[in-house]
Amino acid sequence: MDSNDTAGSAGAPDEETHFGFTRVAAGDKARRVRGVFDAVAKRYDVMNDLMSGGVHRLWKAALIDWLNPPPGSHLLDVAGGTGDIAFRFQDRAGPQARVTVVDINAEMVAVGRDRALDRGRSGLDWVVGDAEALPLPDAAVDHVTIAFGIRNVTRIPKALAEIRRVLKPGGRFLCLEFSKVVVPGLDQLYERYSFAVIPRIGQLVAGDGAAYQYLVESIRRFPDQDSFARMIGEAGLGRVQVRNLTGGIAALHSAWRL
Repeated sequence: MDSNDTAGSAGAPDEETHFGFTRVAAGDKARRVRGVFDAVAKRYDVMNDLMSGGVHRLWKAALIDWLNPPPGSHLLDVAGGTGDIAFRFQDRAGPQARVTVVDINAEMVAVGRDRALDRGRSGLDWVVGDAEALPLPDAAVDHVTIAFGIRNVTRIPKALAEIRRVLKPGGRFLCLEFSKVVVPGLDQLYERYSFAVIPRIGQLVAGDGAAYQYLVESIRRFPDQDSFARMIGEAGLGRVQVRNLTGGIAALHSAWRL
């Protein structure tokens, strides 16, 4: 399934975090995440379709539908990867809309920029940058989105605080991320599929099963819907709402800078 990449900055020497099911030094996670997405960048979009059966497209459409951006507004797409959210936003918000894509992985940014050029798209700024230290001034954008990237951040609270900082008052945050399955029976099927099938597809198509093993493990490590909603609120964003998608395989979280 989809996992646009982002990661956080280095931490104190003795601080630890998780990289999938492995404990690593906090300062080492960003490097490891970059390595994962360096390895799969050129086959990333093909893998998303194969692993999700195309369902990731419906989830991203649901994000844009819920955001419902007004014409000409400015979006910051964090962990923007290959441009899927950016392109959809442009199509909805019109030719005067502006999109800034920030991703820590230069390989993914290069793929997204090339896709935009191939499609004749303008009005997009592609920036290699850190979710924990966003390269934008305070109150700079109308909307912030992050799709399948927040779980790769080393310090999620720090990234959420940065998202609030760059939002204008009245601006909106939407996060699309894998979450906890809430349909009995589906959780077991999804568990078996994730660990038995996804890494094999990753090895066959992208030539890197280990990268997709990490992605599956990172999904299991991510907080459930309610826990993540609390984290968003603790970062100073208000009116937090959650919508489950496909029985909770993925979830949308919405919040506002009030």
